[in-house]
Amino acid sequence: MKITFKLYATLQDLLPAGAVKNAVAIDVPESVTLNQIIDQYKVPRELAHLVLVNGIFHCAEDRDAPGMIKENDVLAIWPPVAGG
Repeated sequence: MKITFKLYATLQDLLPAGAVKNAVAIDVPESVTLNQIIDQYKVPRELAHLVLVNGIFHCAEDRDAPGMIKENDVLAIWPPVAGG
C-alpha cells in the first residue's frame, strides 16, 4: 500500500531520493508497524520523538502494533527539539 512518509528537521536527510518538501510516497506492506518503517529508513528510534499518523500522535508503546497505518495515510516524524 502507498503512504506518504515525512521527516522533519535533522531527520530529513534520511528520506530516500525523490523526496520533495520533506515528503516521499513509499510502498509498505499492509501489516507494517510504525517502528518497522522507522527502522527501514534508519531513523534512530530515540530521535523519532513526535510520530504522527494523519496528525494523530502515537507514543513509543503503540509503534509496534500492526494496523496503525492504512493506504494513503501520512506518517510524519520529528526529532526532539532543543533550545528555547
